[in-house]
Amino acid sequence: MSYENMAKKSRSIKWIHEFESFIMRGNVVDLAVGIIVGAAFTSVVKSLVNDIFNPIIGLFLGGVDFSNLFITLKGPHVKTLAEAQRIGAVTLNFGVFLNTIIQFLIIGFVVFLIVRGLNDIYNRIKTQQEVKAAQPTKQEVLLQEIRDILANRKQS
Repeated sequence: MSYENMAKKSRSIKWIHEFESFIMRGNVVDLAVGIIVGAAFTSVVKSLVNDIFNPIIGLFLGGVDFSNLFITLKGPHVKTLAEAQRIGAVTLNFGVFLNTIIQFLIIGFVVFLIVRGLNDIYNRIKTQQEVKAAQPTKQEVLLQEIRDILANRKQS
């Protein structure tokens, strides 16, 4: 094997080791888990918006379904977006955009609540640890008692 081939092999092995150390970092794995959970969370929020909130909002607004709010730019005007898409009409789908904004706001609010809850839990744990650290251990109490006894003996 020539020197050039050995150098190429050494560089490729080094690259593999660098990639392995990168991919095995805790934050990369955490990021992957976060993306997977985020994708599942997005589908739950999408269902929450489309199946729960939009019908309620539509009820208050007189039965308006945001997903069917659109403007036909080219082609015949029809009642539903699905029908317009089926016939190939060019549409401006501002109702779908409104649904996306509602989903974004709900996701943002839920993430805020989760982060706030986690911060509360963290602060409680931190406070408990500080209180526990402020209290002397049994060994420290015993040593203080011995010190006090010895101090009283010297004074007597």
